[in-house]
Amino acid sequence: MNLDQALLVFIAESRELLEDMESSLLALEQTDHKTELINSIFRAAHTIKGSSGIFGLDHVVAFTHVVENVLDQVRAGRLPIGDELVATLLLCRDHMSSLIDGVQSGQTEGDAQSNEAGAPLLAALQKVLGTAGVSAAALVPEREVDTTQRIVDKRVGSDHWHISMQFGPEVLRMGMDPLSFIRYLATLGRIVDILTLVDGLPSASEMEPESCYLAYEMELDTQVDKETIERAFEFVQDDCRVRILPPNSQVEEYIRLIKESPEVTERVGELMVRCGALTRQELDTALNTQADSVPPRQLGSILLEQQAVPAEVMDAALTKQKQVKEVQAQESRSVRVDADKLDQLINLVGELIIAGASVNMIAHRARVVELQEATSKLTMLVEEVRDSALQLRMVKIGATFNRFQRVVHDVSRDLGKDIVLMIEGEDTELDKTVVEKIGDPLMHLVRNSMDHGIESAELRIARGKPAQGMLMLNAYHDSGAIVITVQDDGGGLKKDRILAKAIERGLVEAGQHLSDAEIYALVFEPGFSTAEQITNLSGRGVGLDVVKRNITALRGTVSLTSEEGVGTMTTVRLPLTLAIIDGFLVEVGKQVYAIPLDMIEECVAYTAEPEHDYTNLRGEVLPFIRLRGLFGIKGNIGTKGENIVVLKYAGQKAGLVVDTLLGEFQTVIKPLGQMFSQVTCISGSTILGSGDVALILDVPQLVRRCISRQSRSAASAQHHLEAQI
Repeated sequence: MNLDQALLVFIAESRELLEDMESSLLALEQTDHKTELINSIFRAAHTIKGSSGIFGLDHVVAFTHVVENVLDQVRAGRLPIGDELVATLLLCRDHMSSLIDGVQSGQTEGDAQSNEAGAPLLAALQKVLGTAGVSAAALVPEREVDTTQRIVDKRVGSDHWHISMQFGPEVLRMGMDPLSFIRYLATLGRIVDILTLVDGLPSASEMEPESCYLAYEMELDTQVDKETIERAFEFVQDDCRVRILPPNSQVEEYIRLIKESPEVTERVGELMVRCGALTRQELDTALNTQADSVPPRQLGSILLEQQAVPAEVMDAALTKQKQVKEVQAQESRSVRVDADKLDQLINLVGELIIAGASVNMIAHRARVVELQEATSKLTMLVEEVRDSALQLRMVKIGATFNRFQRVVHDVSRDLGKDIVLMIEGEDTELDKTVVEKIGDPLMHLVRNSMDHGIESAELRIARGKPAQGMLMLNAYHDSGAIVITVQDDGGGLKKDRILAKAIERGLVEAGQHLSDAEIYALVFEPGFSTAEQITNLSGRGVGLDVVKRNITALRGTVSLTSEEGVGTMTTVRLPLTLAIIDGFLVEVGKQVYAIPLDMIEECVAYTAEPEHDYTNLRGEVLPFIRLRGLFGIKGNIGTKGENIVVLKYAGQKAGLVVDTLLGEFQTVIKPLGQMFSQVTCISGSTILGSGDVALILDVPQLVRRCISRQSRSAASAQHHLEAQI
């Protein structure tokens, strides 16, 4: 691995360590057992500082070392860690992250802007340490000059390519001339030095005349790349051992190469000394040390005995080594795939489903038993391919939820409130596309709950509540959808104030009867706000309407339930996937519609009293909507009579009256386009096997419309009865 590749690894590992550091800092406030978390935070800062020194990133070392000093005092018990210090360390973590971002963009030295950004944080840390007025440079010790100096500075070797070649015994039998490789390499540049090795030559009685026992070490001065050099050995690479070290490789690489050939260690080392890859002292140290042959834990014991490294650093190294092995084992069983390729796969599966439906229809028309059996099996296989393809895009929502730990911490401090975030259902999976687009709406809901919902600590105590407010994020599956709830234990919504504001703005007529759900839904109207004062977070009436619009664009719904003085819960329902679903086809007149199968409870024959929009379903009142009347479809009802499709959504049931039940159908969702964005009760379209287009019904809208109409009818009847009395 060259230095550029190593730098990329450093950047990736630093970001992981910074994420762990943030998680541990946030977790400190929620646990009484802080020791392990503090050690974890210290190890993260210490590792970043040490790795930064390897690459000469002195500005990162200087800042991180001060952070490490503070954490060392905390770890030793000489410095208490409270909310203020946690907040400061979180800001330091953010600054360290920005420094790492700068390194990635090529900024390997500090500049005025980064120094200015870090100065207030250094001042705060120096105040904590009791060293106010001491510069950051003074807090960074000079590098020790000892046997570990070379490791800290990572001195590099010569500016020549080093090639180590051990020919296999079959090379001569394959017609290859070992000297031809040397002659070819000489055409690529200048051979600075070469060492021919025949130490593996057996005795004359055991020698095979047709076997090759040759090996050599070479220093090559050339401007070609590694790939060009490797091509010289492409015909024998399976039968030989080739090691190529680029110019300016780290000293450890040369030493490792020496120790791989113990029989000729000293001679290979002399070659490297002559060419400047190693110094005489480094070679002597390498020859007199068998560290590579010592198991990691035994080596750690030696270093601890010599007090070369602190115990916690050694524990961190062993833990990291174990984690790396686990990650490597996991990565060997997985493959990273570009998201665009997954999208293309889903699109192809969708087209395959449409084509399969067409073939299935042709088979039924032909009435050939063998063809029908073959298409039936094909349909089953396509379903399995579909499920497997969709599963590839499913990700856990926990990563999105965990982002809000920092948001809640920072916003609660800005508001002067004590709020803790609880997370449940973080292992719930949904489509990657949905996860990417739900983050911003959830951000609005979380900030709104913290600002408007949860009261100040003083007011909570006065109301008999705990001083610390609680905000909970939860996710779970329900009827083929994912449900995400944002719940707080704040003061709740005031229905009277919401209704009064709606009447004032002309959204609702005075005297109009509205259910609780309809009143709470008013807060999602554009520009609607009941806040008594405007804050940096909310109060301008901007946000919740955007939340609803973004969720609706994902074919989802959002609703509110609240109890004054107890709290508020916002419920977001989203489809698990935006691409392919199991559907159920129904027909009204000559129009075919698709209904998501997981939202259908059952299908029953139509029975109802004339002029009634409800029926008796086993002793339960079931309101229904006639699809023919809803869409204004003309024509007579078929001779077989109508049917009722019983829909379920969010714990509520409603019926849909249709003419004919056509059966299940794999539904590939096609968007309707911007022109039809205002069409109600339709969520998309799909293509049938015949090539015709069928509209996909929006079950949430249909159920809400049906329940709302029933509620208004009941309220009207109650009002009429009261008027008569």
